[in-house]
Amino acid sequence: MAMRSLQFRRTHALLGRREVMKCAGAALAGVGAMVMSRASYAGQDLLVMDYTGYEVPDLHRPYIQKYGRSPGFSLFGDDDEAFLKVHSGFRADLIHIGTFSIGRYRDAALIQPWDTSRLKYWPDVFPIFKNAAGIVTDGKQWMIPTDWGINSVLYRTDLVDIKEESWNLLWDKKYAGKLSYGTELYPAIGGAALASGIANPFTANNEEFERIHAKLAEQRPLLRFYWSDPTQLEQAVASGEVVAAWSWSASYSTLKSQGVPVKYMTQPKEGVSSWVSGFVLPKDPPGKLQNIYDYVDAWLSPGSGKWLIEQDGYGQTNEKTFDLVDAKVLASKGLGPPDQILAHSLLNKEMSPSLHDRYIKMYEQVRAGM
Repeated sequence: MAMRSLQFRRTHALLGRREVMKCAGAALAGVGAMVMSRASYAGQDLLVMDYTGYEVPDLHRPYIQKYGRSPGFSLFGDDDEAFLKVHSGFRADLIHIGTFSIGRYRDAALIQPWDTSRLKYWPDVFPIFKNAAGIVTDGKQWMIPTDWGINSVLYRTDLVDIKEESWNLLWDKKYAGKLSYGTELYPAIGGAALASGIANPFTANNEEFERIHAKLAEQRPLLRFYWSDPTQLEQAVASGEVVAAWSWSASYSTLKSQGVPVKYMTQPKEGVSSWVSGFVLPKDPPGKLQNIYDYVDAWLSPGSGKWLIEQDGYGQTNEKTFDLVDAKVLASKGLGPPDQILAHSLLNKEMSPSLHDRYIKMYEQVRAGM
């Protein structure tokens, strides 16, 4: 069963895509991966901290082929939970997080830089991910990016009449009461920034912050609802209750498979908002270092990436993986052609704690009508 085909709910409406994603872990009990506590780790050579649902063997088959079994897993629901656990002394060999969380691990001296020369597939990683702010700091590689996706505008082609694809469709008063916007902080800020012509909202000055604030406040009375559950949004779009919304690419794939006449803006005139996640290396991992690098390489292998794209609907950072996936499949997932999408992409980056907190407070107030 594909991970994203399960019923997802949000654990915190204002955090990033990964931080708010949970799936029914019990449905994955038969996949063969070992989920364990620190106390039961002794017999394992590797313990991976990962989001619930990412322990499936299809994402690390080369590792199993080499070592005869999956590593152990300690699963979490969001990045805050993982950070607090590690900061409290829990020891793992790998941690899978979003780019927006790298800084707090680095600043707390919980992680160390990677030696990319030990990774077979590192030369094949998209340059935009290799060199992204936060992923590389002070010339050091603090994350190995492994998976990515986009957030963009989804619309009903039979109910919306547009001359040019643009984020500003979600501010079009002609469709007042039939628009929807998400509660996740990073793509919400990203969409408003793109619609306002702001290049980097993650280092926004006061003037740019207020423009984003005004843009989100302007949008609020036009919305049917703010969505936090993709199923709620998909049902509203399918019925015509909502004719345009920002959404995950997975929602586009779901609606297309149901025969709903929708289109996903993979190249709106302002570009798309995108995210990337990957692995950070703890300061003193208790397991074997070679196993650590072999596991990350397994994630970066084209076979793992093909499964991730076709079954999960999200991209892998290995550029060559996309040659293995049919162009029609990539289009159906909102992932093709990837080089063109990424060339016009606002990639999520870590921001200062003070700006992050300021955005959270502002977006809470906007949604409350304050």
